[in-house]
Amino acid sequence: MITVVVIDDQPLARAGIEGIVAGAADMVHVGSAGDGAAALRLIDEVTPDVALMDLRMPIMGGVEAIRALRATDVRTRVVVLTTFDGDPEIRAALAAGAAGFLGKASEPDEILEAVRAVHADRAAISERALRLLAEPEPAPSVPEVDPVLHRLLGDLTPRERDVMTAAAHGDDNDTIAAAMFISPLTVKTHLARAMQKMHARDRAQLVAFAYRSGLLQTE
Repeated sequence: MITVVVIDDQPLARAGIEGIVAGAADMVHVGSAGDGAAALRLIDEVTPDVALMDLRMPIMGGVEAIRALRATDVRTRVVVLTTFDGDPEIRAALAAGAAGFLGKASEPDEILEAVRAVHADRAAISERALRLLAEPEPAPSVPEVDPVLHRLLGDLTPRERDVMTAAAHGDDNDTIAAAMFISPLTVKTHLARAMQKMHARDRAQLVAFAYRSGLLQTE
C-alpha cells in the first residue's frame, strides 16, 4: 500500500483529495495538514511514501516545506497541486525537489496515477506544467538558460543527453528503454551518470535542470 498525506490550507480541497486517495485500492491516507510547518511535523511522524501538497499556504508555503523536507533523510516524494495561474513558485518547487505537478482541477485518476508514478521513482508532470516550465522565466533579471547548467551539458555523452531529454518529457525507464532499444538497467545507469555530472540530487531535479540548461531547446 502507498501511504499518502494531503497538505492544503483549504478544508474543502483537502477533503476532496482525501476522498480520492481513500477510494484507491492500493493507497491509504495517513494524515493531513493545513500548512507547510504542520506538514513537516506530520511527515516526520508518519513518514508517508507520497505527499500531495499545495503551494500557497500560511505559516510556511509549499516551496519552503519541500526545501526543508529535502534537507532531511525522509524519502517522502512530493506531488505539487497547483492552479497553474502563472505562479512563479512552480519552477522553484521543482528545483527544490518536487517530484510532480498537477492542476487542482485534474481528474481523480490523474491524481492517483501521479501518486503511483512518483512512488515508482518516475516524474509526474502534466502537459500544462511542462508548457509552463518551457516558457522563459518571467523575471527579466533571470536568464532563460542557466550558463552553468548549459556548460555541464557538455560533459554528458550523446546517449546520456537523449535519456535525460526523454526523462524530462515524463517517460519512465521502461518506455525510454523500448524507444532506444536498450535495457531499463542501462537507462537507469545513464540517468545516474547524468545526475552525477549535472549535480542533480534526484530524477525530479534532473528534469528541472534539463529545462534550465536549455537542453529541451535543442530538440
